[in-house]
Amino acid sequence: MFDDEDRHRYAVVRNGEEQYSIWPVDLDIPGGWTATGPAGTKSECLAHITEVWTDLRPASSRRPAAEPTR
Repeated sequence: MFDDEDRHRYAVVRNGEEQYSIWPVDLDIPGGWTATGPAGTKSECLAHITEVWTDLRPASSRRPAAEPTR
């Protein structure tokens, strides 16, 4: 499932919508993303994401809708 041949190091990153990704540790993290987990191999980072990212909907989709104004 994961590419075991890739020996680069990655960081787990998350954006404001609580969506996860990985990013090479030797590159600056893009705006809107924050390092939020372990750094390691691609397989290690993806395994961590699999454990913590259980609801794939963006955070804004999970928030309750505002009640209608009367």
